[in-house]
Amino acid sequence: MKSNLISKSETAEVVKEISSQWKIDLPRIKNLKFHYLEDDVLIITGSGLKAIKTGDVYLPFLTETEILKKFPYVMVDMGAVKFMCNGANVMRPGITNYSQFEKDQLVCIIEESQHKFLAVGLSCVPSSEMESLSKGEIVKNMHYISDKYWESGKSIRD
Repeated sequence: MKSNLISKSETAEVVKEISSQWKIDLPRIKNLKFHYLEDDVLIITGSGLKAIKTGDVYLPFLTETEILKKFPYVMVDMGAVKFMCNGANVMRPGITNYSQFEKDQLVCIIEESQHKFLAVGLSCVPSSEMESLSKGEIVKNMHYISDKYWESGKSIRD
């Protein structure tokens, strides 16, 4: 995996872009490192930040629990866990609890017993519509425990 440190001005630009996309404030970060996985996929690491950039979308890395806590969430029952960890999208019947979110917003998927983060995805419907739904896709799974990003991220040391 090829890696390189990016300049301070590029770092500031990337952090600003991530903050605006995630709608959360990130701490000031001096240096970011890009780790290239595929043509349009890279893992970004820095002090207090680990993220995945796939296309134009930035995803928080699942090891970054302090950042993940700032995102809206859906909680899934234990029957859904193995499907989430195999990349399945979140379907309405598996959801036991959730916070408020809009359509096309990044949402964390949490399991109900230990409250561990299983995945991060993009919401397909706003949370305000979920009460009236009994079936259907709610969150498109984009990064989950044991996926190729997770496995590649384990080998990265800052």
